[in-house]
Amino acid sequence: MNQWEVVIGIETHAQLATVSKIFSGAATAFGAQPNTQACAVDLALPGVLPVLNRKAVECAIRFGLAIDAEVAKRSVFARKNYFYPDLPKGYQISQMDLPVVVGGTITLQVGHGDKAYEKVVRLTRAHLEEDAGKSIHGYFAEKYVEDDYVEGPSSDHTGIDLNRAGTPLLEIVSEPDMRSSDEAVAYAKTLHALVRWIGICDGNMQEGSFRCDANVSVRPKGQAEFGTRREIKNLNSFRFLKEAIDYEVQWQINEIEEGRNIQQATVLFDPDSGETRMMRSKEDAHDYRYFPDPDLLPLAISADWIARVKNELPELPQQMRERFSNDLGLSAYDATTLTASQEMAQYFESTVALAGAVNAKLCANWVMVDLAARLNKEGKELGESPVSAAHLAGLVQRIADNTISNNIAKKVFDALWHGEGATADEVIERQGLKQITDSGAIAVLVDEVLTANAASVAEFRAGKEKAFNALVGQVMKAAKGKANPQQVNDLLRQKLAG
Repeated sequence: MNQWEVVIGIETHAQLATVSKIFSGAATAFGAQPNTQACAVDLALPGVLPVLNRKAVECAIRFGLAIDAEVAKRSVFARKNYFYPDLPKGYQISQMDLPVVVGGTITLQVGHGDKAYEKVVRLTRAHLEEDAGKSIHGYFAEKYVEDDYVEGPSSDHTGIDLNRAGTPLLEIVSEPDMRSSDEAVAYAKTLHALVRWIGICDGNMQEGSFRCDANVSVRPKGQAEFGTRREIKNLNSFRFLKEAIDYEVQWQINEIEEGRNIQQATVLFDPDSGETRMMRSKEDAHDYRYFPDPDLLPLAISADWIARVKNELPELPQQMRERFSNDLGLSAYDATTLTASQEMAQYFESTVALAGAVNAKLCANWVMVDLAARLNKEGKELGESPVSAAHLAGLVQRIADNTISNNIAKKVFDALWHGEGATADEVIERQGLKQITDSGAIAVLVDEVLTANAASVAEFRAGKEKAFNALVGQVMKAAKGKANPQQVNDLLRQKLAG
């Protein structure tokens, strides 16, 4: 593995947040009964003409501006010709030679701690296109048995649902800049956060709103020429993206080392087996016989339109990450984690505004660790959290001013989560959780513990540091967890040194 280099590029299909389809007025809502949201244009009935959705174009402009790309003043729609049962026209309206967005970059953080690093991934393009329908294999087919109509399961029938046909997509194509599955996942997560942040896609991967195709190849380290790539289609979770790439990389290495050539192909990932399998040989662009769509005029985007959209953009995640690092002193990892979604960033900023910028790191830790863990455990979204930003800010302030220790704070957090107090102060007062900071009172407890634990004292003085921790634990037990831990440590060391 060490002598091989992995090369990965990702194509992402982001469903745009419009109420109607890209070339028709049919609805895009998820979950409708099959074929109830497919109009004459989507079905390609004779005599119908497509009409471009202005909101879809605006979504593409927002994305182009967010990645610092060129938004083309003139772009062209083309027909991508191929035949498949769920493609009613026999072609897909897409863009080829003149896409709406060209270039741009995505900056991502890979890993954390000492091994974290920043990576810039270049984008080739982003273009508008329509989605195809959906084939449903082994569905509940309608069958006739002895002239009686019945409905029952059938494994040998395939149904076609054209509700998705014509749904607006932005296909975002990266350069082959990624060199590991970790980088690919970091890229996909950063892109996912961005399209949600700027409001062009809901990012619901379970519903197919955000799907990734990974182009994977390997080459000997030091070789400039790319290896033969295989495209893993329709990966709809970050976990599957990583697992699919890792399997595919090892498979390709094994094939090459055993003397076999890699064939350019489209493959599918089976989550149950953890393996990729070939679906079909991979087509090149010329196989699709692209040509400009005669029913659609070139798309013209004025400078005024671009300027208006730019003025409406929110502060972008990258800008906010830099602000969190520069103004609040957060690490790149913390800043990246806190800007993973607009909801989390807003929650954190509200907490800091109330708790004070001096407590930003403490706020970040509580949002990223304790709050996130509790939300995950109970399957809640951030907007459903019983602990508001104001609650958490009050809790952080009491930790910062030594009213409570970090351990006691967990009890207060738990009480706030279960609605057992309107504020952290109320919980602390009601449950008598205020920290003991009187050095005289703590000294009395320390003396009592040293007297009662002569063996541990002897072990510590013999060089066993674990004995010190045991003594700290005894003091905290005697104080019912309410003594200031730092004062306990300091007083113990003073008395043991005496």
